[in-house]
Amino acid sequence: MKNIKEIKKNLRAQFRQYRERMNPEKKAKYDAAILDRFLSLREYESTRTVFTYVSKPIEVDTTELIRSVLALGREVAVPLCLPETCGMQFYKINSLEELITGTYGVLEPDPERNAPTESSENSICIVPGLSFDSQGYRLGYGKGYYDRFLSDFRGLTVGLCYTGCLKWNLPHGYYDKPVDILITEKYIRRISAKKA
Repeated sequence: MKNIKEIKKNLRAQFRQYRERMNPEKKAKYDAAILDRFLSLREYESTRTVFTYVSKPIEVDTTELIRSVLALGREVAVPLCLPETCGMQFYKINSLEELITGTYGVLEPDPERNAPTESSENSICIVPGLSFDSQGYRLGYGKGYYDRFLSDFRGLTVGLCYTGCLKWNLPHGYYDKPVDILITEKYIRRISAKKA
């Protein structure tokens, strides 16, 4: 049997290539459909805080999601990566303009300007992934930042993914946690009955 690290490495390369080759107009259309589905979630209606990554060009866009959530008067928290521990601290933001370029070239909150926040039951975390499977398990970027954060997260988790990046089954470990809800440009799949 192949080494699981090698399998994951090959899958990452495959899905990265798929995303890099996406037609920009098609990607924008898919991103808009995924955003509409997220905003229509009944679980989102009672949510106070949305924890979300700030998307890079190959990821499902979260910048419009952040703007929409803030415009509705909800709290948005985005992560600051701590490379020395491979951990993350989330900070509340009031606009995308507050973000600065941080670790791995990702836009991050400025700890001098933004206040840290902790998760609660009344929150949703948008979880990044290059791929998700039918059970909600994800293929991340391999650094383990979200795995560590999600081990203590008490709210609802939501994965955003293009259908072209879905697999029926992904390799996962004993401590990996599936997302509660998976959203693609075509559908919403509720994996657990957990509430925000």
